Amino acid sequence: MNEACHSMQHGEVLNAEKTEYPFFHAVLYGDKVSTAKFSKRLSCAIKHLPLRVEFRYEYDTLKAVEKGVMKDPTLVLDGEIFLEGLVQAESITEAFEKVLLEKE
Repeated sequence: MNEACHSMQHGEVLNAEKTEYPFFHAVLYGDKVSTAKFSKRLSCAIKHLPLRVEFRYEYDTLKAVEKGVMKDPTLVLDGEIFLEGLVQAESITEAFEKVLLEKE
């Protein structure tokens, strides 16, 4: 089920079979509806990039506030707030491309 444009499951790794790709931990904070929409958009936007991303979900508002999350949904990548709100797919792709360039 690791195809593009699907809502990611908790613990699922996008591009898991590409072990040579850099690995990122992503936590989506927010309600179940907004995080499902965001994860589907995210999988579409980054499936083609040379990276692996493990997805986790956090629906607990108190935990979100403790991490500094203020918008629904928010993507925290490797412990840092990365994208806030239901951003467009093009913005998601650009943000991840930038991260990959910084890793080189």
